[in-house]
Amino acid sequence: MEKFTIVTSRAVPLVAENIDTDQIIPARFLKATDKLGFGDNVFRDWRFQKDGSINKDFPLNNSIYSGNILVAGNNFGCGSSREHAAWALVGYGFKVIVSSFFADIFKGNALNNGLLPVQVSEDFLKKLIVHLQENPTSELVVNLENQIIETDVGNASFEIDSYKKTCMIHGYDDIDYLISKKEKIVAFEAQVI
Repeated sequence: MEKFTIVTSRAVPLVAENIDTDQIIPARFLKATDKLGFGDNVFRDWRFQKDGSINKDFPLNNSIYSGNILVAGNNFGCGSSREHAAWALVGYGFKVIVSSFFADIFKGNALNNGLLPVQVSEDFLKKLIVHLQENPTSELVVNLENQIIETDVGNASFEIDSYKKTCMIHGYDDIDYLISKKEKIVAFEAQVI
């Protein structure tokens, strides 16, 4: 995984609430066995019309919005437990998702794939979405070490599991984390024997 400390970026506002994993990556695209190519189909049924043409009203297709932060409505990642949703968001280029609530399984899958879910209050989220719609070039700063998001509408702190925070800061997956503790593990084993 890529190390994560601070991300400074413009953001894409997605007003919808209860965005489930099938909307993030439709089931018909789950046939692949690796993570490659999932970003091409993120929000596929919202980004494209049934005839395959681009849906110009969808924020990801609107050239005024860009960046690797997605700011979405409440209850993001609900529905099935597919890890492919996190793969698709990361594959598209997102590093941070901001919402007022995340489904637990999605949150875990996101963290395991280097995607930071930043949970803020509903009031803060509403103000931020309106601000981004009115000021699409505005940048957000997400500081993982200090667990704070800085915006033009104010700052907000967020919670994260300390183990997952350590893993993201160092770019570790679970195996990398264990390998980083090899000397301590070997020393402990020597004491036990």
